[in-house]
Amino acid sequence: MELQALPSRIGQVRRIVSAQLRYWHLDPLIDPAALAVTELLTNVHRHAEPDKQCTVEIVLMLDRLTVSVRDHDPRLPCVPECDPMATRGRGLALVASVSQSWGMHARDDGSGKVVWFTLAVPQPAAPAKPPLAAHGAGRTAPPDRTDLSRPAPPAGVRERAPAARSAVSH
Repeated sequence: MELQALPSRIGQVRRIVSAQLRYWHLDPLIDPAALAVTELLTNVHRHAEPDKQCTVEIVLMLDRLTVSVRDHDPRLPCVPECDPMATRGRGLALVASVSQSWGMHARDDGSGKVVWFTLAVPQPAAPAKPPLAAHGAGRTAPPDRTDLSRPAPPAGVRERAPAARSAVSH
């Protein structure tokens, strides 16, 4: 998504990122992703020249989520040594502390830079293996017929399920 890195927009992007992660069922990643993207956008707001225009990209791979922020300023940020009591200058340290990895690079065409971070995607617990079917190894029994008022279909013919009905009354 493209945006101006203004304080009002930063909150909107944080909510959009959170909603996308909820949609992907990655709720454990919402807090670290929202914090890190807020820090990257705040850096664009405070430091990027000549403008505050940027692009946020979220990419989900099998084992990781990558969030990147691209702006038009080719100057790479520096990570200063910070006083733990400082109220500014700790954004990239926060990004490093909540992410699996992070980095930055100037764009090849000289039109700006990209700062990114990755988060490990939680792996679901392995599902329990179903017990072997009673009717032979690797086979399952055919479904029970519950509607005995109609004759069974001929062999090889599948019955169609009844059409779904709307719960809204007319």
